[in-house]
Amino acid sequence: MKCCLFGGSFDPVHAGHLSIAEAAYETVGVQRVVFLPAACSPFKAEGSALFSAAQRLAMLRAATSHLPWAEVSEMDLQFPPLSVSWRLAEAWKKLHPNDELFWLMGGDAWREFHLWARPDYLAQLVTFVVYHRGEEPLAPRQGVRSVFVEGPDLPISATRIRQCLLDHTDPPKGWLPHSVQSLAETFSCGSDVPSSR
Repeated sequence: MKCCLFGGSFDPVHAGHLSIAEAAYETVGVQRVVFLPAACSPFKAEGSALFSAAQRLAMLRAATSHLPWAEVSEMDLQFPPLSVSWRLAEAWKKLHPNDELFWLMGGDAWREFHLWARPDYLAQLVTFVVYHRGEEPLAPRQGVRSVFVEGPDLPISATRIRQCLLDHTDPPKGWLPHSVQSLAETFSCGSDVPSSR
């Protein structure tokens, strides 16, 4: 199976994330896109997330519940911090040895790929799907399998969404799926994830 891993903070998941995932699904021909919320991104300060891991998972599941090709995994949340992509890809490959792995990222992440932990090893495990928004063309990297997907510019800011939620104002229309906005507003008011029992 062609499986595309999509790691990120998803704090919260928004329409831009879903659009990028859908573009990978439709363009590259993967059968599954797996959203992997990060326990603690090495590029962000620890404890800077607005939402807890359980809340981010709940919002991801709400956002993807109608997408048959989407899956939400808790794998990274079970590892000790910091979150590193090679460890996720390696663990996924051990669990699903027959999967052909892809890794979804944006153009900014592609430009900073050399700063990632063990980038050469990660490149052995996956083919990168690089989503870019018609900006300056992105160059392939020697010895790194990659597919470039161009899509519309979606000027959605997770930082602005979080500030709107903290201020109890609505984020710009269309930035959050309705199900996610409802949960995010509940969580930002201090409520936790409802028990499934």
